[in-house]
Amino acid sequence: MSLLVVGLSHRSAPVSVLERAALNADAQVKLLQDTVAAEPAAEAAVLATCNRIELYADVDKFHAGVAELSTLLAQHSGVGLDELTPYLYVHYEDRAVHHLFSVACGLDSMVVGEGQILGQIKDSLARAQELHSAGRLMNDLFQQALRVGKRAHSETGIDRAGQSLVTFGLEQLARGTAVQGWARGKTALVIGAGSMSSLAAATLARVGVAEVVIANRTADRAERLAEILNEGGSAGLARAVSMGAVADELTRADVVVSCTGATGLVLAADAVAQAVAGRVPDAGAGRGGAAQPGAVGVPPAPTRAAPGGTHARSWAGEAGGVSARGLAAGADDDCPLDLQAAAGFSVAGEAAVAGMGAAELEQHAAWVDNGSTRSHSAADEGEAIAALVAAVATVGRIPERRRPEAVVEGPEPVLFLLDLAMPRDIDAAVHRLAGVRLVDIESLAEASADAPMAADVDQVRRIVSDEVAAFGAALRAAHITPTVVALRTMAADVVAGEIARLEGRLPGLDDKHRAEITQTVKRVVDKLLHAPTVRVKQLAAEPGGAGYADALRTLFDLAPETVAAVSRAEKSTDEKDRGPAS
Repeated sequence: MSLLVVGLSHRSAPVSVLERAALNADAQVKLLQDTVAAEPAAEAAVLATCNRIELYADVDKFHAGVAELSTLLAQHSGVGLDELTPYLYVHYEDRAVHHLFSVACGLDSMVVGEGQILGQIKDSLARAQELHSAGRLMNDLFQQALRVGKRAHSETGIDRAGQSLVTFGLEQLARGTAVQGWARGKTALVIGAGSMSSLAAATLARVGVAEVVIANRTADRAERLAEILNEGGSAGLARAVSMGAVADELTRADVVVSCTGATGLVLAADAVAQAVAGRVPDAGAGRGGAAQPGAVGVPPAPTRAAPGGTHARSWAGEAGGVSARGLAAGADDDCPLDLQAAAGFSVAGEAAVAGMGAAELEQHAAWVDNGSTRSHSAADEGEAIAALVAAVATVGRIPERRRPEAVVEGPEPVLFLLDLAMPRDIDAAVHRLAGVRLVDIESLAEASADAPMAADVDQVRRIVSDEVAAFGAALRAAHITPTVVALRTMAADVVAGEIARLEGRLPGLDDKHRAEITQTVKRVVDKLLHAPTVRVKQLAAEPGGAGYADALRTLFDLAPETVAAVSRAEKSTDEKDRGPAS
């Protein structure tokens, strides 16, 4: 077995990197095609979800395989290899199997125990089968992962530990209030009609919203989803609208869930600001009443910072290692890029810069140059802004490493938004709008870090370990099967040759005696081969047993092309008999 997985997930990379590296359906297809065309890979499958991108391949060389798969991921994600590499993880052979089985059981999910990953694994296998990039290893691996995941959910209480991202997201929106009580009577807008959006619509209907409005680029899918909800609940509960109607529906909605495959923003900050205008006092203002940087018609506004001097600050990761001195604010003339002394971004500072572009940062630089008075020089601060502008020019916007926002007294939210898309559907600047509460993948990652683990998780881990051992043994045993078949084929040829020679020496041998002699010779050969072939299969199934196949070929002088012919025949039979992902 030469199974290799190279990938990144919410555990290894910040959400901002995952967002930029996200692969749409076309990119996944191209990645699979290019992977199997690459020299080190014989077959491949891609598992891409909202919080992971993983490339599985059967490779003949480890180091060459890692280099090739990493390069392909970088090329198709659009993130440079140098920037992507620090966030990549690599698993090989049994560790790769263990990783996928853990993923299938929900142990590696953002919300431990969630079951949606099984559908995503099934889709990944189906895509690889359709593109003929899945051979025997990928098919066996992913089929077994599906069975292990189902076993974990049926034999343990892992479902009690986990929940769907939708449910978890709604809990974060409700902030300590029972979701059913919080949702009752609200109007919900669901943008998208894929599997995650469908789950969101069904969940919202179940928790008691008064209406579910579904918007999707393909009208038929939205209408079908609305029909299903109306059939399963109250008539008239759901209705479908076009994507062009989203702006109008946004003004009526209380809850919005968005999960589309769009590569750009679906909801911009100004659209959300317009939707809540008039529904809360000073809707265009930021949290705590400050003007909204980036809102419609509102320039970037100062944000109050804690007093202090100039502090050192490192901006790394997505910014490609850009570093700048921190900005400090005195009692007056506070800058929009409030950075405090604590490690990492400050809460207020992150909220100020989230989603900012180069133009806004340049406006701030001009503000610095136009006579701001501080205890430190404007030149130092200008240098910091220049570095930030350079970072934006490199990655498109300020890297986001937000912490959960500080609770600030302000108007109660009138609009709740849940963004489950990767890359994001909703502008991160919405976090700064008053009267709005936004929960996105990054918020969920932060919240789930402290989520309690269920006791059943240990039991699932034991299941995974047992299944990995069994799968590895089966693969190693299967690896020696062509050699054993080739050995028995050679033995049968030897028996046939000797019987033919006997007939030449004893031409008067009658059929009865010929058959009895032939059967006797076959029994002798079978008995001689039985013990060693059974034993070699047992030994080959153990860790480190791959060398027994080579030993068998050497001892019996089996031609490599004979073994290869058996392997090709088995592969052809498998491809004919293999069914779709289950």
